[in-house]
Amino acid sequence: MDKIVLITGASSGIGAACVKYFAQAGARLILAARRIEKLQQIVENLHIQPTNVHLIQLDVRDRMAVESAISHLPPNWSNIDILINNAGLSRGLDKLHEGDFQDWEEMIDTNIKGLLYVTRHVLPGMVQRNQGHIINIGSIAGHQTYPGGNVYCGTKAAVKSISEGLKLDLIGTQVRVTSVDPGMVETEFSNVRFHGDNQKADKVYQGLTPLTPDDIADVIFFCATRPPHVNINEVILMPVDQASTTLVNRQL
Repeated sequence: MDKIVLITGASSGIGAACVKYFAQAGARLILAARRIEKLQQIVENLHIQPTNVHLIQLDVRDRMAVESAISHLPPNWSNIDILINNAGLSRGLDKLHEGDFQDWEEMIDTNIKGLLYVTRHVLPGMVQRNQGHIINIGSIAGHQTYPGGNVYCGTKAAVKSISEGLKLDLIGTQVRVTSVDPGMVETEFSNVRFHGDNQKADKVYQGLTPLTPDDIADVIFFCATRPPHVNINEVILMPVDQASTTLVNRQL
């Protein structure tokens, strides 16, 4: 694959799995995450050639940092072919009237504004070159709200709308837009939601076989490798043991 791929939130979970899939295909990777040492570890573990990877320590919530990171890419890294907007998180399961303002800010700033900032700085180049692919990692939470998911589900509904809006904006160009919307995937996601409470996090996946980060990366890679005239708009995938955001079959 002779492509330059930018992956945000590349240090763990779905992002790290994407690194593996695209590296194996021979893509050149720009990896962005807050934890640069984790990125270095992934590159080392996958034996990625230094010439095939460019690391950026980046918090997508910081608009000026995003602008600086994209505008200061070395010339041979600046023509990004595929952007995987993966950075995202959930915090808490509080009722709205008991919600934590900081949790709200973090979800809105990362899941919506961070995605917008990165897209805004990468997309003009794609439009100019008349080729490229934006892949947004949404969630079934953007299609169906669940108890305690008020703000998180709101951010993922926004990702769904932004993806649809992007497709409309890009009509007449060869730039593709895809939203990949998973159900339950076992990553650090629940651990982050519960602020590091492992016991609470483990209970989320108890008694069922959740999706793995590799399952999602496999679908993302499939979407990215269709013929240029094919645009996969949206993929919703869940474990067999899950039928909706709230209906889950647990064998306890």
